[in-house]
Amino acid sequence: QKEQLNLSTEDAKLLEETFESFSIRGANLSPEDKEKYRKLSTDLSVLTLTFDQNALKDKNRYELLLTEEKDLAGLPESIREAATYRAKEKGKEGWLFNLSAPSYIPFMRYSALRPLREAMYREYMSVGNKGDEYDNKEIIRRIVNIRLEIARLMGHNTYAEYSLKRTMAKTPTNVYKLLEQLLEAYKPVAINEYNAVQGFAMGMEKENITVMPWDWSYYSEKLKDIRFDVNDEMTRPYFELNNVKNGVFGLATQLYGITFKENKEIPVYHPEVDAYEVYDADGKFLSILYTDFHPRDGKQSGAWMNSIKEQYHEADGSDSRPQIIIVMNFTRPTETKPSLLTFDEVNTLLHEFGHALHGMFAEGKYASLSGTNVYRDFVELPSQLMENWLTEKEFLDQIAVHYETGEKIPQELIRKLVDASNFNTGYFCCRQLSFGMLDMAWHTQNEPFEGDVIAFEKQAWARTVIVPEVAGTLMSSSFGHIFSGGYAAGYYGYKWAEVLDADAFSVFKATGIFNRETARSFRENVLSKGGTEDPAILYKRFRGQEPTIDALLIRNGIKQAEPKANSN
Repeated sequence: QKEQLNLSTEDAKLLEETFESFSIRGANLSPEDKEKYRKLSTDLSVLTLTFDQNALKDKNRYELLLTEEKDLAGLPESIREAATYRAKEKGKEGWLFNLSAPSYIPFMRYSALRPLREAMYREYMSVGNKGDEYDNKEIIRRIVNIRLEIARLMGHNTYAEYSLKRTMAKTPTNVYKLLEQLLEAYKPVAINEYNAVQGFAMGMEKENITVMPWDWSYYSEKLKDIRFDVNDEMTRPYFELNNVKNGVFGLATQLYGITFKENKEIPVYHPEVDAYEVYDADGKFLSILYTDFHPRDGKQSGAWMNSIKEQYHEADGSDSRPQIIIVMNFTRPTETKPSLLTFDEVNTLLHEFGHALHGMFAEGKYASLSGTNVYRDFVELPSQLMENWLTEKEFLDQIAVHYETGEKIPQELIRKLVDASNFNTGYFCCRQLSFGMLDMAWHTQNEPFEGDVIAFEKQAWARTVIVPEVAGTLMSSSFGHIFSGGYAAGYYGYKWAEVLDADAFSVFKATGIFNRETARSFRENVLSKGGTEDPAILYKRFRGQEPTIDALLIRNGIKQAEPKANSN
């Protein structure tokens, strides 16, 4: 009857999505197969939860306690102070490091002691892979095989085929086409970048060393310092958390006219969580936004956005507004310093705030189609688009203020940050492609997998590897995105969305990065629409044409922009 119902676009989409959601969950199966699907789904839910808990417990139990000053060689004062604070929290003397991002990443970047870096790396890359009660390898086999069994039950050859039906990509072939396009463009650049870091390391150490994964961050950071004379410790004082947060809020005000008002009367689940009322440009209530910025015991690592309550229309037509939360794991304030962010952490805040805008601007009738309830290879567009402002001089000049002196970040430092933004872009792209290839390899299996998980991983991403592989290490056993986080056969979506975000930001670059009219168009055609229409249609309505990878290649310096035509 669908064609005879004369449904609105949104109602037709709801019907289609509802039918599909029943269909992919087995509504068309025989009673026997429905029971089989029910059991497989239950088993899969338990396994993904166990995977996540194993990885979290294994990661949390590792601590590196340093008690001698000599073991801190290379570590900046801010990193040492945070490590001292961490040790005190645990009732210990010395400097405590662990595998959480605010601890692990700076340690690998700055520690001058290669054996300690290697030890940390091996621990990080063996989470869920120690052959004990937290080992995830057998769980991976079972998850992959159950997913394949579900896909076959639904009439598909692989889980990726089954999973990609409701995405922009549609098929594994289209995913691999994008991954291969990007690999062809970026791998030669990545190899040159590795050779440059390798040569630099040999010159620095005056010996013939091979740059290993535990060396990459250390030596590439040193090379970056020399090439661009900029590093996290130079910029941290200008990125005090509260000031950056206000700057990010301010960007939303400039683009969309919305404002944020803290309300301490709103109940929160932890004392460190803040709640804000968000109002539209016309003063109309838009959303509640919660922020949760710091790591603590039992809190999952990483950063994310969630809708606590979706936006939708009540039966009487009134608009029920959403409640949104953004969660980070930023370095805590210490006894002498506020929370000072790295450039990457500011980028993370912008990313999750982009997701928050997607949720807060929702204007749909139905909760299931509102906000971030979109195809997963489209969901990262609003978040990754926001990251573009961080390498724009005009925006950096607004948000970066020294926490002690109140002085704005020097223009010279801004120029260096912008110049350094494409440093090792080939390597980072290939790293993301390696995760995408690994994900697709696991989920394009067409036979049950009983093999060696480590060997499978090494083979799956072999063509994307730039830094030498290390025997015995394993990423899959802690790869929560694909084994417990909803990105199975979907990790490619980050690169898919990156192509879109570069293409979309080219419009802002052409009209002005704070252009209200461009922002209005993006809000009306993308942010407010949620999943009410096919994302390819929504994007083309904003952009006026199909996206290409050209804008991304130009942004990353892989390709030169076409010279503008002379108007004379």
